[in-house]
This record gives sequence, structure tokens and C-alpha cells, in this order.
Amino acid sequence: MVETQSLEVQQKKELAAKEEKTVAARYYVPPADIYETDDALLVILEVPGVEKDRLDIQLENDTLKVDAQIQVSKYEGFDPVYTEYNIGHFQRAFTLSNKIDQNKISAELNDGVLTLTLMKAKEAKARSIPLN
Repeated sequence: MVETQSLEVQQKKELAAKEEKTVAARYYVPPADIYETDDALLVILEVPGVEKDRLDIQLENDTLKVDAQIQVSKYEGFDPVYTEYNIGHFQRAFTLSNKIDQNKISAELNDGVLTLTLMKAKEAKARSIPLN
């Protein structure tokens, strides 16, 4: 039986940075879903308002970092009547295991949804063991 899930408004979680920022804007942790297929892990992040040229994805020391910035100037002069979340940039980091082929990571941004495809290393893929 398929379990149904009700829709709820999620509160935006502000990033608690350990270092000082030089950008005068808030940073938020984008919600993420992670799915596993036979060949890869799919990481899906919500980054509404971010354009491709304002997205930076870096891989360093087994850590995949996503920095997504919105153009705050687009919202200048707006006087909101009601808001459910504040305007701000997004930042998230993932520590990768040795089961991920770090040379085969790809990213795609469509309508505010970032999909990271983390291909599994050959050794990490499921395989059948033949009987002797």
C-alpha cells in the first residue's frame, strides 16, 4: 500500500556559518532529496530564484559544495504583504564516500531545481556473483 503524505509549508532554515561572510545577505540551507539508483546517487536541491551563472559547485577534499546566489537587486523596492520565507542565497555541502566516482559528477539546473548526479565507482555497483 502506498503511503500518502500531506503537503506542508516548510520553514526555510538559515545557515549557521562558522566563518564570517563578506556578503551582506542571508544564506539558507536548501532542502535536499537523495535517491539511489543502480549506477548513481541523485541529489535534488531546491534553489528557487537562482540562475545558472550564479551557481558554483566545487569539489575539494571529498566535499562537494554548492553555493547558489540570487540577484537581490531583483527584489529591491518590493514591499511584501505576506511572505513565507526571506530572500537569500543558498549553501550546502556533502561529504562524499569512496563509493562515488568523483570524476563523473554532473549537475543540471531546471526551474529552480538543481539535480546533482553522483555516479558510483565501479567497485560500488551491485553485481551478481556466479556460482562455481
